[in-house]
Amino acid sequence: MSGVAGAEFFGDFADGPAVKAAILEAGKEFGIRHVGSRAYATNTLESGWIPNPLPAIYTSPELRGYREWLPATAYEAVGSLGGSFVSPNIEDYYLTPWDLGYGRLIKFDHDFVGRAALERMKDQPHRKKVTLVWDPEEAARVVGSLFTQPKGQRYKYFDLPLAQYATWMYDAVLNDAGEVVGFAMFTGFSSNEERVLSLGTVAPEYAKEGTRLRIVWGEPNGGSRKPSVERHVQTEVWVTVGPVPYAEPARRYREQLARSRQ
Repeated sequence: MSGVAGAEFFGDFADGPAVKAAILEAGKEFGIRHVGSRAYATNTLESGWIPNPLPAIYTSPELRGYREWLPATAYEAVGSLGGSFVSPNIEDYYLTPWDLGYGRLIKFDHDFVGRAALERMKDQPHRKKVTLVWDPEEAARVVGSLFTQPKGQRYKYFDLPLAQYATWMYDAVLNDAGEVVGFAMFTGFSSNEERVLSLGTVAPEYAKEGTRLRIVWGEPNGGSRKPSVERHVQTEVWVTVGPVPYAEPARRYREQLARSRQ
């Protein structure tokens, strides 16, 4: 999530305070400090990790047994769809590893579930993961509508620092012709970068850094019935395609890692 090497610790809950204290003590010389829970998820905006694409499990006959095995309380059963992109076909929300930037990790030198499907896809055009950088004036316009517009005429509420309001977010990304060329899937404000950033995936011809696109912010028809969605109006927000990762330290780390593997 942070864009650099990390570790997760698993163990007895009772040992948690002692382990945390040891980590903080060891990190003093490196300037380690606490980060609040509200800021926790924003590091993915800077590192370029899209954390929650829709699971592509809902239509395949081969996965029927798996769907029947899942409890009604499973993540795949209770998650919500949100955003300006709306389609009656659930498969329009499915993504490939290439769409999410994982194509480089696919190796066909061993057998695995789904290998044949990926082999059929590998030579097809794929969307590319990008960072969509909101124009500062556009971000201010969306957030500012809370104070300048009457109820029902405001833009979709932008919670800070993370603006997600559904489990799986799919905001339509438009080109100059108004065609949907991709999705914005994870949006929030980075205090470090001083920008509103959206992680998304777009058609390859629109993935070049500096390309100007628009995100449709808010749901159609005044919003859905989700408890997290108030009545609002949609608006189009100008964005610029930026690098992934967006944060320079994360890019530098990955470049160093790539060179070490050559």
